[in-house]
Amino acid sequence: MSTHLPTADLRDPDSAARTARLRDALRAAAFTADGLLELLGAPAYAALARSETVPALRATRGDGPLATLARLFLLQRPVSYGRADAALPVADCLTDGWLVRDGDEVRASVDVRPYGGPEGQDWWIVSDLGCAVGGAGGIRAAEEAAGVDRAQLVLGVGGASTTLAGITVRTPVAKVLDLGTGSGIQALHASAYATDVTATDLNPRALRIAGLTLALSGAPAADLREGSLFEPVGGETYDLIVSNPPFVISPGARLTYRDGGMGGDDLCRTLVQQAAAHLNDGGYCQLLANWQHVEGEDWRDRLRSWVPRGCDAWIVQREVQDVTQYAELWLRDAGDHRTGPEEYAARYEAWLEEFEARKTKAVGFGWITLRKSGAEDPSITIEEWPHPVEQPLGTAVVGHFERQDYLRATDDAALLAGHFRLADEVVQEQVGLPGAEDPEHVVLRQNRGMRRATKVDTVGAGFAGVCDGSLPAGRILDAIAQLVGEDPVLLRDRTPEAIRTLVEQGFLEPVGKG
Repeated sequence: MSTHLPTADLRDPDSAARTARLRDALRAAAFTADGLLELLGAPAYAALARSETVPALRATRGDGPLATLARLFLLQRPVSYGRADAALPVADCLTDGWLVRDGDEVRASVDVRPYGGPEGQDWWIVSDLGCAVGGAGGIRAAEEAAGVDRAQLVLGVGGASTTLAGITVRTPVAKVLDLGTGSGIQALHASAYATDVTATDLNPRALRIAGLTLALSGAPAADLREGSLFEPVGGETYDLIVSNPPFVISPGARLTYRDGGMGGDDLCRTLVQQAAAHLNDGGYCQLLANWQHVEGEDWRDRLRSWVPRGCDAWIVQREVQDVTQYAELWLRDAGDHRTGPEEYAARYEAWLEEFEARKTKAVGFGWITLRKSGAEDPSITIEEWPHPVEQPLGTAVVGHFERQDYLRATDDAALLAGHFRLADEVVQEQVGLPGAEDPEHVVLRQNRGMRRATKVDTVGAGFAGVCDGSLPAGRILDAIAQLVGEDPVLLRDRTPEAIRTLVEQGFLEPVGKG
């Protein structure tokens, strides 16, 4: 198989015109996320995500343009020259290397995957052959398909990529840095709201593929730079930094796309600690990370020590795996479970020895968001939340830091003088034995954003239920005190902490002061 990527010159007007004609053909054939779902049907579409291609192959046996494109670019099956020519400009694709001719057949040189943008855009993500269909054991197959050392393979969109895209703050800004761009998915998102996008990667193959992703999707070109971490950008600063880095904690750096090449979780720590120097005031840095749970150490303290001076932080641990689960996950990711038993056992042993040497008992995975606030008393929230959330969460991230600013600047007297409204789609649940006159406890639950739930007492439930922004908190508490027969002064004294919690977690929204 050919090791070459498409040769399209992204700066040449003729090549750009040919790429535009290819894009028009993809769109005309409905080679889009919605079009594929309609063609394949939900079961085959879901099976494809599990690396099971048989249902999709059955669904694409027809000779229509969409079935042809799915066979070529998703399933990496050769098709006849005539069939391909009926679906897309074959001459253009051969000129720029999107297709390779073998006798009377043509085949794709890369995987091209339809991707729906947040505003309904039809985008296409380019990756190495087999790396989007991928999955467990897929990397070894992709290495053979692409004819490239798997250390240099460039993966397509996965769960981590879409998670990061979902939590990213999408406020229009001037400059965005996508650090470790891979196939370019984060740079593609950034192109929709940023004036200038810089994308970096240690792997020059990734930079080439990211450029192809942007060009094929009709997005403005990014400034592509080769190098590790912040080295390629020198002292430049940005309004937003996003990164899906090679965060896997592994013994060595076999695979560029996932292994950081530093000991333990040092790569993620270094990225976080160096980010502040590259953020403009008020700017955000958002990344996915893995971190060690070390024997005798609170993982929250470990992460708190990473946060650079002058930055607020919100860190959410989404999952924890013990060291055996973690090692097995990434051994399977690399296809090592398909090697001989002795080789697999040796690699497994190396992972466990590395963890034992570092006294690592588990590994956490989650999101880290920094905001350069310059605050002398920074807000650092570190929490565990493994429950389902509603993506996209970008507006929820902004809201979190706005609430932290409000609480930091508001003492209890000002809090009681403030006006609040109950956030949208918050419901109350009463928990207790059937037929009981009073509930054992009351739970407020969000159906949006982080979908949090919190226990409240009857005063807290009553307070939240009447918050519509019209009355200050203190007057509401006075009315509740009269209803329940409690001293209003004592109620005012003991309630601010509960109000702060409801504001911090997003159940109540400040709307002004009385």
